[in-house]
Amino acid sequence: MQIRRRFNVRCPRDTVVELAAREETLLGLFPETKTEIVERKGDRITLRSHYTALGRDGVATFHFDFLMDGNVRFEKVCDGQVWRELRGDLEFEERGDDETEVAIYMDGRTRTLVPEITIKGPMEDQVTAMEKALRSRFEAAAGGEG
Repeated sequence: MQIRRRFNVRCPRDTVVELAAREETLLGLFPETKTEIVERKGDRITLRSHYTALGRDGVATFHFDFLMDGNVRFEKVCDGQVWRELRGDLEFEERGDDETEVAIYMDGRTRTLVPEITIKGPMEDQVTAMEKALRSRFEAAAGGEG
């Protein structure tokens, strides 16, 4: 299953890249959950998110790797309950002096007995929440608030 979302923000790419690397930005990607940073190692930050899905509590661990080009690659540590693999990218492309295109890509494979249709809605909701959090953070910075 692949989910892709693109949007533009009125904020220079260098500012977007700097903001994307901040801990508060990463924590804001999961607004409906209790999320904490559990490790920092080199260009990687690992966070843990406590959530409730389908009436069950769970914990998800994500690694965020900050690449030399300013983009961010992330992956979920899969426990085999739903996902066999879930990875994504945050890419930032300059679209002028004060505008940046932000792209969110997620690509995952569910376990054999978990139909993708059952998880597609919640994943779309997660990407929408991520887009909203990033857009808000970047636009606030462009307005001189962040």
